[in-house]
Amino acid sequence: MSNHVLRVASVSRSYGKRQTVVHALNDVSLDVARGSFIAVMGPSGSGKSTLLRCASGLDRPTSGSVLLDGIDLTPLSETELTELRRTRVGFVFQEYNLLPALTVEQNIALPRRLAGRKPRRDEITRVLSWVSLEKLRGRRPSELSGGQQQRTAIARALISEPEIVFADEPTGALDSRTSHDVLRLLRWMVDEHRRSIVMVTHDPVAAAFSDRVLFLADGRLVDVLELPTAEQAAERIARLESQGV
Repeated sequence: MSNHVLRVASVSRSYGKRQTVVHALNDVSLDVARGSFIAVMGPSGSGKSTLLRCASGLDRPTSGSVLLDGIDLTPLSETELTELRRTRVGFVFQEYNLLPALTVEQNIALPRRLAGRKPRRDEITRVLSWVSLEKLRGRRPSELSGGQQQRTAIARALISEPEIVFADEPTGALDSRTSHDVLRLLRWMVDEHRRSIVMVTHDPVAAAFSDRVLFLADGRLVDVLELPTAEQAAERIARLESQGV
């Protein structure tokens, strides 16, 4: 087993044709070690979400390669990519993306059911305990706070025991106190369960929970910050935005 759960090699992604072509990513390379927490920051339009989509197999690079848990995504069919995402990857989004008609327990179980395997009740109970939602398993999303919905989404991402979780602005819709609770949960998953997390964020405070921050500008990887503080992350992103890149 490789020490790297994700390897992105010279990935570029373009959209459109000829005069209307947009280069969302330009020759980006990065490695994500197992059991690490990586934040991705950059000005609006810098390619953060495109990088997340290419790295997770939701989108195909125009050029370059992505190895996820040792598997080269380039030759895989759409069916094979879907199967890989269901079994090896977890996703957490700003909008939660919970199904309103399903209970907390049913939403968490959904990835396993889509993969053709009904999770045992004790598996769901274990994940519920990680996110402190054991007593809310029968509630529907409309009966939950924003933080409880996001913790449900995190539990859903973890039920398949993925090697890596991709999080796109996971605290963007939450107040500061609830954001800290969610970020501490993600940090705990890295430290205690050796999960790997790649998180896109605009928030320097959120970035400070990571091991390393990658800064994108104009689709390029332009800076890296190890063991960041919120102040350092804020200074770097302000510098990029002031340069107009």
